[in-house]
Amino acid sequence: MTFADKVIQFNKNLRFTGKLPGNVRVMNPFTENQIVPAVSSRFYRKYYDDNRQRKLIMGINPGRFGAGVTGIPFTDTKRLEEKCNLKFPGITTHEPSSVFVYEVVDAYGGPEKFYGDFYISALSPLGYVIKNRMGKEVNYNFYDSREMIEATKHFIVQSLTEQISFGVNTEICYCLGTGKNFKFFEKLNNELLLFDRIIPLEHPRYVMQYKSKSKKEYINKYIQVLSVGLGK
Repeated sequence: MTFADKVIQFNKNLRFTGKLPGNVRVMNPFTENQIVPAVSSRFYRKYYDDNRQRKLIMGINPGRFGAGVTGIPFTDTKRLEEKCNLKFPGITTHEPSSVFVYEVVDAYGGPEKFYGDFYISALSPLGYVIKNRMGKEVNYNFYDSREMIEATKHFIVQSLTEQISFGVNTEICYCLGTGKNFKFFEKLNNELLLFDRIIPLEHPRYVMQYKSKSKKEYINKYIQVLSVGLGK
């Protein structure tokens, strides 16, 4: 099986069987939209149809306008079409985090080169939403409450260990998020000893929301850190 085969099979079998607290709902684009398995499979066939070893980049959990729609981490429908030349019929989404990530991808040398070296996922490969006071669904992270952490931890561990078996390099793993996501991941890694090192990077959403004027500096930091991790 190629790297692509393993990812596609993993996505096909993604299910959350735990009990979430309150009115939190899990998003599973692979079962909620029949287009997603086909489109995401084309993505992985395009960039991962080999047996290369890759470094792992872990986010938090998919958002409503990125992977929560396309099934591809940090990839909204606009970037999927503009940067990867893959169409996602029927819906158009814009996610600021996706904008930042693909600027990093471009600075690294483009999708073929970037995805040839890295595999992006999330500690929780499925995302979550909760209704706010206005009754509108908003993103809800796995670490947003102690109850959520307890409800999702088994799923996170199971998903993470399975993805490591795809053929990723365990010397280094990059964590998107220098706060709660990194704290959780580092503690988990100390328990399970999955990676030799976990290197945190500022989360793309944080950069776009609070540090947009310094975006180029963060892109340069990403390139420098990712390149050092590859021994470049």
